[in-house]
Amino acid sequence: MLTLYFSPGSSSMAPHIALHEVGAPFERRAVSFARKEHRDPAFLAINPEGKVPTLLIDGRPLTEVAGILYYLARRFPEAALLPVDDPEVEAQVVAWMSFIASTLHPARRRGIEAANKAWALAELRLGGREWAVQRYSIADIHLFRLFWRLVGSLKPDRTAFPGLYAHYEHMMARPAVQRTIAVESEVGYELPA
Repeated sequence: MLTLYFSPGSSSMAPHIALHEVGAPFERRAVSFARKEHRDPAFLAINPEGKVPTLLIDGRPLTEVAGILYYLARRFPEAALLPVDDPEVEAQVVAWMSFIASTLHPARRRGIEAANKAWALAELRLGGREWAVQRYSIADIHLFRLFWRLVGSLKPDRTAFPGLYAHYEHMMARPAVQRTIAVESEVGYELPA
């Protein structure tokens, strides 16, 4: 049994999309930051860091976006979210995931200029391709979630990030993304601007 602890629009959106992509049955448990549910003793017993996402796998917690995405891609290979047939391409997915976690995710906290520089690197790295690597993968899900948030809050200039906007539009057309956004919108967003 899989259970996803999530907060709409947060980093947990990426595993939420991936769960819809793989088609596995799962239970959703919304965690409200506004009501400080991430500090509730019951949640801290599951994830002492008090963070989402947290995925329970038969009651065992798995945390961190990259770890959860990797698990889902490997556990459900029929969804083809990780190109395991080519070690170099698989390594490129891991490289993207590392870049997203270490460069893109923290950039916004360093200010708009730092964020724009980091996203300019992502634009270069994407190189006009439809997907981060040769085909759709967990790297695209992770990249999308952060750019989705940026588009919703800072509305970056389309001319500065044409490849990222094209990627965003490809992602928005995916049924798993549409379903995730519908579910999370119904729960309600509590994110700062």
